[in-house]
Amino acid sequence: MSKFISIAVPVKTVDEVKAALEKYQKEYYDARHICWAYMLGAERTDFRANDNGEPSGTAGRPMLEVLLGEGVRNIAVVVTRYFGGTLLGTGGLVRAYTRAVREGLSHCSFGRMRYGCEIEVNTDYNGVGKILYLLGQRRIEPVDSLYTDSVTLRLLIPVGL
Repeated sequence: MSKFISIAVPVKTVDEVKAALEKYQKEYYDARHICWAYMLGAERTDFRANDNGEPSGTAGRPMLEVLLGEGVRNIAVVVTRYFGGTLLGTGGLVRAYTRAVREGLSHCSFGRMRYGCEIEVNTDYNGVGKILYLLGQRRIEPVDSLYTDSVTLRLLIPVGL
């Protein structure tokens, strides 16, 4: 029976994708196939997939379809296959690579990307409590704070709030 190892990596650039691929190709140098797919950008317009020697369309493309279906971005997935002696056929390979990526993603935590702006708020010690109360009502926590003779709060404010 073949063994499939699925790895998901957060990435922002093609160079980060290449670095991740090089890392796992070195780590799993003895594997039969190391297939991959990635999805980059807010609009998900930068993507690629590779079957790495598997029959065309049986590994990379199904992996990419999972990423498209899940709506994730800025991610690379690498699935390493150690051949177990049983030929799976094209349908079996598609199912195996799809399942490997889904299983890998099920163990990931994801953030939500939203548009917003970063602002700094300066106040005295009397006003900081009121400001923090109002921010708390809107579930906004300061990214950073500096308490000197005055208080400076750095905030990330989502658009539409």
